[in-house]
Amino acid sequence: MGVLFEFKVLDPDDDEKTLEDTLASAHAQIEEKQYAAELIPEGFAPEQIRKYGFAFQGKECLIG
Repeated sequence: MGVLFEFKVLDPDDDEKTLEDTLASAHAQIEEKQYAAELIPEGFAPEQIRKYGFAFQGKECLIG
């Protein structure tokens, strides 16, 4: 299984108001930058790739 991670800190200047917004931004970045494309040539099928976003604000963290 291939695993992709994106870590982001809540940034109100990027129209992020909640950790959920930041988490959505992390997932969007994984898709926009096509991180999974690097794993497919290594033999990972798309259904074998897990994508996780981590959103931070101070000591709070949301993972999804």
